[in-house]
Amino acid sequence: MEGTSFEDVVSEVFSTQTAPPWWLVVATGVVALALVSTSGPWRLARNAVTIAHEGGHALVALLSGRRLTGIRLHSDTSGVTVSRGRPEGIGMVLTVFAGYVTPSLVGLIGVVFLLGNRITALLWLSVLVLAALLVMIRNLYGVVSVVGTGALVFGVSWFTPAEVQAGFAYFFTWFMLVAGVRPVLELQSQRRRQPSPHSDADQLHRLTGMPGTAWVVVFGAVNLCVLALGVWLLWTSAGHAA
Repeated sequence: MEGTSFEDVVSEVFSTQTAPPWWLVVATGVVALALVSTSGPWRLARNAVTIAHEGGHALVALLSGRRLTGIRLHSDTSGVTVSRGRPEGIGMVLTVFAGYVTPSLVGLIGVVFLLGNRITALLWLSVLVLAALLVMIRNLYGVVSVVGTGALVFGVSWFTPAEVQAGFAYFFTWFMLVAGVRPVLELQSQRRRQPSPHSDADQLHRLTGMPGTAWVVVFGAVNLCVLALGVWLLWTSAGHAA
């Protein structure tokens, strides 16, 4: 970012950037899909999905009137968000439901910013959200994960040229859209191998009576619909830029 004064920074953040060439939009989508399809690299990148997942639980807990007490992120890419309030009811249901659909919705929000060519604003909003989330992190790995992710996004937004920022923003958006689907498949696979009453799907089963597998289907359906919408919007914008 070229601005040095506070006014320059604010102006840069809220300004619109030049739309990238169509090939960059397509290429970043292909790279994101390839990353989600791997094993080792996916395990590392999945930390970003976990941050969004737990952030979704936390946000909906606050919006539903629950008291958020802490978030823990683990090196196996799992996480736990603890809130206090009624142990049942619509607020609890929405809080538990939010986790698996939030990464895809984050990707869709990214699409909205990109369609408006608000690339820098998207990056800075991501940094601000991570900073807010950091306040509620309660373990060392979680702090390292959130700070590391925030530092990466900030570094790209502050030190790199507009072309690099655009590539990173589109990759990030594609990644969240595509990556939202794989954890749902992993959830069902884990439920088959090692049934656990603590998974989000099984918690929702206890809260609503609807089978856990049905909730997995709902998670998958929501994320696939969001992915399809995001792909259509980005593909359409790339076609206009061609």
